[in-house]
Amino acid sequence: MTGKDVAAMRALIVVAHPDPGSFNAQLASVAVQALESSGYQVDVSDLYALDFDAREGPWHYRARDRTDVFDVQAEQRSAARRATLPPDVQRELDKVMRSDLLILQYPTWWFSVPAILKGWVDRVLAYGTTYTSERRYDRGMLGGKRAMLSVTFGGAESTFAHNGRNGDVELLLWPMQMTLFYVGYQVLTPFTAFGIAGASTDSGKAALTERLERYKTLYRERLLTIDRVPALKFNGWADWDESGRLKPGVPGYSKFMRADP
Repeated sequence: MTGKDVAAMRALIVVAHPDPGSFNAQLASVAVQALESSGYQVDVSDLYALDFDAREGPWHYRARDRTDVFDVQAEQRSAARRATLPPDVQRELDKVMRSDLLILQYPTWWFSVPAILKGWVDRVLAYGTTYTSERRYDRGMLGGKRAMLSVTFGGAESTFAHNGRNGDVELLLWPMQMTLFYVGYQVLTPFTAFGIAGASTDSGKAALTERLERYKTLYRERLLTIDRVPALKFNGWADWDESGRLKPGVPGYSKFMRADP
């Protein structure tokens, strides 16, 4: 928590699904209703409705530090200093900066995030605005804010177990959760919904409808008690030696960053 009164808290929900009637869109609506009932002011960025340009590139920058090469971090940093970030980025960044809670709502596509959301991260979490070389990880510029993933999966939950055919869900979600930690967020345990796929039989459709409604109820309950949702553990600067590796005796909090080989 940031110490703010709940009535003064703001949330930003970033939705990445092309269908406005999708289950992801429904979960976003559940989040808006639940958070507003708890006193939050809520902003929603529907990336497809915004037609957000996921491509980072030189055409976004009116004034360039260098025209012979396109150095993404250098141009982002320079534009941030000049207050000349692209208008679509600045609008999204303003939402990020005034929010205390960020929720990324998206379906898992090809074991990762939709391209439009990856592009939102690439462009909006700009160098010099949300992180620098000195201010990242547990020193990130968005420290004091919380973030959470709300992710849907087409396959059954069992297939995303540690030995499941689709891979360990904790590993699949780690890159995006590490990204949020990288810029300083306290990252809450994700909300995951499995088996979100169409059914060809009437009985299958009935079971799917029941499952979706159950997930919506669980999500509503999760958000109504958001202050009690535990945060994930990440290693920070004090855990690493000068070579950037875990110090002897320091545990790793992820299978991607472990004490033992």
